[in-house]
Amino acid sequence: MIYLDAINLRVRLARRVVVAPVLVVLGVGEDGQKHLVGMRLAVREATSTWRGLVADLGRRGLAAPLIVISDGHPGLAKAIELWPGAKVGRCTIHKLRNLLDHCPRHAHGELRRDYHRIVRARDGLTAREAYDQFLSKWSRLCPAVARSLEEAGTKLLTFYEFPRAMWKSLRTTNPIENLNREFRRRTKTQASFRGEEAAVTLLFGLVAFGQIKLRRIDGYQHLPQVIAVEAAA
Repeated sequence: MIYLDAINLRVRLARRVVVAPVLVVLGVGEDGQKHLVGMRLAVREATSTWRGLVADLGRRGLAAPLIVISDGHPGLAKAIELWPGAKVGRCTIHKLRNLLDHCPRHAHGELRRDYHRIVRARDGLTAREAYDQFLSKWSRLCPAVARSLEEAGTKLLTFYEFPRAMWKSLRTTNPIENLNREFRRRTKTQASFRGEEAAVTLLFGLVAFGQIKLRRIDGYQHLPQVIAVEAAA
């Protein structure tokens, strides 16, 4: 399992301090333990930079993951294509924020209720029915909301293909966002970094030396079963 996200840092590049994204890849092993498996500083969060990082992970021997979870950034979507056999999940929290951005404020409560029927359903079939109902209703009420939901498509429902105990870990990018939140907290007093190596080395060191501890994902006990089923498919 792989989570992808980026964190912005102030870094000196080409003799000037700029805000640059550090692309972060958080992996989950067969035992459910999270691992920081890749980081790269980029000038901007573009398709080419994400694809370069994903390709480098392959060269280093990282096998294609069972599932990749991201926030839907266009550059990420293209990079994930380098893992054609992986399931793709979209962060349900990010998509809700997108939907609210396209919705008049007076209808936010109604939208949330309809959306939660999709991502908090009792099973995948019920979720798909709620998804179709959402599109039918909001295509009339506010077409921009419906188009935003269609952009993510059924990738919002991918987590339903896994055991229920794992849903909490798979329906959002919270695992990697929690890591990035710790990175921000521990670097907020840093005015800027001298360069790419200084930034990446510090972030990696926070995890490698145990200042930031990574725990197992929820429902990790089901991973052997999931891996066996996928291998037999």
